[in-house]
Order: sequence, then structure tokens, then C-alpha cells
Amino acid sequence: MNQLPRLLPTAAADETFGGVTYHIGGELVPVLSVDVSRQPVYFEHHILLWKNSNVRIGIRPVKGAVKRMLAGMQVFITEASGDGIIAFSRDGAGHIVPIHLRAGEELHVREHQFLAATGNVEYTFERIRGITNMLFGQTGFFIDKFHGHGGEGVLWLHGYGNVFEKVLAAGETIDVEPGGWLYKDPQVKMDTVVDRLTSGLFGAGVNFIVNRFTGPGRVGIQSMYLNNSTSDR
Repeated sequence: MNQLPRLLPTAAADETFGGVTYHIGGELVPVLSVDVSRQPVYFEHHILLWKNSNVRIGIRPVKGAVKRMLAGMQVFITEASGDGIIAFSRDGAGHIVPIHLRAGEELHVREHQFLAATGNVEYTFERIRGITNMLFGQTGFFIDKFHGHGGEGVLWLHGYGNVFEKVLAAGETIDVEPGGWLYKDPQVKMDTVVDRLTSGLFGAGVNFIVNRFTGPGRVGIQSMYLNNSTSDR
């Protein structure tokens, strides 16, 4: 029998990894609190909720900033360091997921879903073209890539609704609605599958589109999707 995707934990207390101790709490709109005394953390600048006054805020350079700006993507990444705690939350009901990256590990993340990461995690991105995101009026989208080049680190993601994880065996597949996937391991292959549905009435039909993921590896699935290209945010 196929294993169902499992619901990931929705809270964490005094979790320590990659040089930081962090906490995740809250029910509808979760809050991530991170002690940055020993390791800086970078994050999207608009998600800061509160911080200790000793925590300093600076700008972290992003490779390919011009390309991201032309695509309407986040250009400036903010970094926090110093003796104290900083807390983050996104303006939306959801689920904060911590991903512990060991040295050399990599994770691919859907655009707009990155929340924060420890300073030793490398951040790059890739534009995926084609019809994968055509349901939302686009010809492609970005995948953010996070790599533990600098040793162990933590990556925090925000999924809308709740986040489930499916671990695929080699050759095993799962079809996910194009707005439903949150992250995947690099070795998981992602394809677009288009089925033409016809009713026979005047020859009318519609396209039914899914993203097909093929293992081995993890796939994160969010139970709700916010289309950032058409939302007011």
C-alpha cells in the first residue's frame, strides 16, 4: 500500500542545529524566533516581526539581482547578527517548516516560499521556463536553491495551509497540482503533464495540468497556495 504524505511538525522549542537555537509557535500565523548570537541569519526583509535591540540588520548581496528585479522577484536579502533573538512571521495563515541541511546537502524551493536561513547556507536560483506555471498566467517561474556549502545549516520555509512531506522511492511518482508543491530534493525529477479533457459538447475541452515528481527523494506539499503574481501583496 502506498504511504500517504505525512504532516510535518507545526511547532519546535529550543531546537538547536547549525549554530542557532530556534523556536516555532503559533496556530494560524506561526512565528519563528531565532537566537543569532553565534550565527547570522538572512531573511526576506518584509517578514521581521520583532527583535532584541542588540541585533543588527544589514544587507546580504544576491547574485543575479538584475535578472530577479526584471522578473519582479525579491532582490534584497536582509541579514541579522548580534547578541540576541529575532522573530519572523509572514502575513498569511500557514506552516513554518525547518529544514536541517547537512554539509553538502541541497534543497530546491518554490519561489516566494523562502522565509530565512542561517548565514552558512548558500542561496542561488534558477528560472524554469515552459508551461509548468501556465495556470497562473506565467510562462515560467523561479526555483530557489539552498546548499550547505558552509557546513550544517538551517533553512526555514513558509507553506500556506499545512505542509506534508512525501518520500519517494526510486522510480516512484506523485502528481501534484502546480501550486501545491513547496520543495523537493535535487535528484527528484519534475515534469509537466497535460491531459486534454473533453465533454463532447460542441467539442469543448480544457487542459488538466499537474506536476509529476519522480523519486528518489523528498517532495513537500502545501495544502493551500497563494498566487503572489496576482495577490495584492
